[in-house]
Amino acid sequence: MKKLFLGILMCTLILGSCKQHTHTVENISLYESQLFKDVQLSSVFEDSKTFVDLVPKDDIATLEGIYLDAKTESGFDLKDFVGQHFEKQEMKALEFETDTTKTMYEHISLMWDKLTRGPDNLVPNSSRIPLPHEYVVPGGRFQEIYYWDSYFTMEGLLADGRDDLAKNMVDNFSFLIDSLGFIPNGTRDYYNTRSQPPFYALMVDALARKDENMLLYYLPELAKEYDFWMDGNETVVESRPQKHVVDVGNKIFLNRYWDQVDSPRPEAYKEDIHLASDLEADSLKKELYRNLRSAAASGWDFSSRWYGEKGKFGSTETTSILPIDLNCLLYFMERKLYEACGLKGDEEARTFFHQKAQSRKSAIQSYFWDEEAGFFQDYNFKDSDTTGELTLAGVYPLYFGIATRAQAEKVKNVLMDSFLKDGGLVTTLEHSGQQWDAPNGWAPLQWIAVKGLMQYGYQEEAIEIMERWLALNEKVYKDTGKMLEKYNVEDISLLSGGGEYPTQDGFGWTNGVAIAFKKILERLDRAPN
Repeated sequence: MKKLFLGILMCTLILGSCKQHTHTVENISLYESQLFKDVQLSSVFEDSKTFVDLVPKDDIATLEGIYLDAKTESGFDLKDFVGQHFEKQEMKALEFETDTTKTMYEHISLMWDKLTRGPDNLVPNSSRIPLPHEYVVPGGRFQEIYYWDSYFTMEGLLADGRDDLAKNMVDNFSFLIDSLGFIPNGTRDYYNTRSQPPFYALMVDALARKDENMLLYYLPELAKEYDFWMDGNETVVESRPQKHVVDVGNKIFLNRYWDQVDSPRPEAYKEDIHLASDLEADSLKKELYRNLRSAAASGWDFSSRWYGEKGKFGSTETTSILPIDLNCLLYFMERKLYEACGLKGDEEARTFFHQKAQSRKSAIQSYFWDEEAGFFQDYNFKDSDTTGELTLAGVYPLYFGIATRAQAEKVKNVLMDSFLKDGGLVTTLEHSGQQWDAPNGWAPLQWIAVKGLMQYGYQEEAIEIMERWLALNEKVYKDTGKMLEKYNVEDISLLSGGGEYPTQDGFGWTNGVAIAFKKILERLDRAPN
């Protein structure tokens, strides 16, 4: 009898009542649980990312069992249940008060430390992937490190003399490559099925500007990331892609964005379910989910660039598209591997990567250039044609020196005639309501375009873009005291908009590009005020 009493007492203390053992749940992830689905679909939180960033106070199998029992009780409140069993992430969100006596550039220099996080401790049940070194987060809802954001942040850190923090960023990404085999979209476990635009080689190259040996030091991780993007190239056949790799014919390998999973994104579960609700067949829903995930992998989430039918978000077909920017980035990775293998003295590997880079460069010229439009475009391999969409991704061949002089001249003319607005360059020429379309401009694309134009000697055009962009940044900073994730470059009296979440402030890559542009203009004796 005594043992029975003790058992009942322990049960009461731990769970409140033995009744909560009614449901026995095997080990599952949060994203497989009924609790997760109910929270996300009932809009307990306005932003779907909020819930997946909370930390469960117990393992998910236990919480799922408690939840399945509790939800049947009279007066059950889902929001209260979440509040009792989850807590906010261990990382404090960005908090700051703007000092209006400081210039925008002084403000940015002070913001680095406010946006710096880490090194991370391992927190049980957290979605966060812990990192061993300090790093800079974008800001706003993004309180973890993001892959392609970090390159542009790094350029600002280097321009601002924060070399140590910039190297920490590269070391963190090296850690992810070594531990996971690739760099995920961001350091959350729900991003573990996809990467983002592969800027790691550019990060290493940025460090190598001061020390060439950095290429050799990070060669193992460069090679591992290349293997991730080219996985499947030995078995891929024409018209049957393997993951990121597509054979467009004659063993010419090009790449696409790809996510391993064909279910709704955990951080946007409700939004993805809603978009797919008009589709009847499960196979079509799964296809759309993978395409949405793959668009998120591109960093351009979302844009009419990925639409199969004009004006229809639900026609997103990212996995059918070979993106011009991705293939230029992989060309650069092959070039850096060629250089690094040369420093190592590995002539066989050096020859291999030289051939790969030359083959890709030739393919970019063959498949992505539209002579009539005078612009580089994405290529839809299922349609065997360019997509016809003019986007700032078409400037990447200038940034990496792939374009001919004649092509660069035509791209420059399209940029200045069609893309340049009062506040800088607009992302696309389409007003779809998506955030990676007009009227929005984004710092990373201003950087790619400016550096690409300067690569071909178009200095005055590059200066005009920089000056318009910085003037808009300064105006918004003066009005709001904040640096934003994106800007409305068409009507500079308005803030940006569109997309599945509100405009964020902070903001890592905007800060980085602003500081780096300022340094460029200073060298040209055109320093902003």
